[in-house]
Amino acid sequence: MGLVFLFNQSSLAVKYNRINIIGLGNILHGDEGFGVAALKSLEETATFPESVHFIDGGTQGIYLLDFIESADAVIVFDALIPLDYDRRVYVYRNNELPDFIHRKMSSHQMGFSEMLGIAKLHGKMPKDIVMIGAPPKDLELNIGLSPELSLLLPEAVEQGRRVVNGWLAEE
Repeated sequence: MGLVFLFNQSSLAVKYNRINIIGLGNILHGDEGFGVAALKSLEETATFPESVHFIDGGTQGIYLLDFIESADAVIVFDALIPLDYDRRVYVYRNNELPDFIHRKMSSHQMGFSEMLGIAKLHGKMPKDIVMIGAPPKDLELNIGLSPELSLLLPEAVEQGRRVVNGWLAEE
């Protein structure tokens, strides 16, 4: 007698088994820590299911590759500087991701754009990737965001919440 497996069709239709939210930046350099501050703020106020994971990526570089490759969808919070910019929150999705993302703090650190390139070469790109950030004002050695970026933090967090809720609604 053979084994018979019955599957619930709705359980097979889950679009996002794993959503990773990554905060990037160095909290010891003022506004460079914007991504980590946004991550922590969202984590403290979120009520997402267990499929949503919060990762304080700091300045770990290549060590974050698995968090990109293992996810169906990824949000990255970071301090970022578009070529022409106003001091506001920027949201980039999938093909909109610009080439300048995550400048390196040293020549030895792998940037986020290089990690996306490696994930693409491995054939392990997330279905969806969103980057949310704002241009830093103060990158001096100090802990805490400038008043200008502190004002933008709630909007960045709300943008992240909307993206995740949209992904979860698709499931």
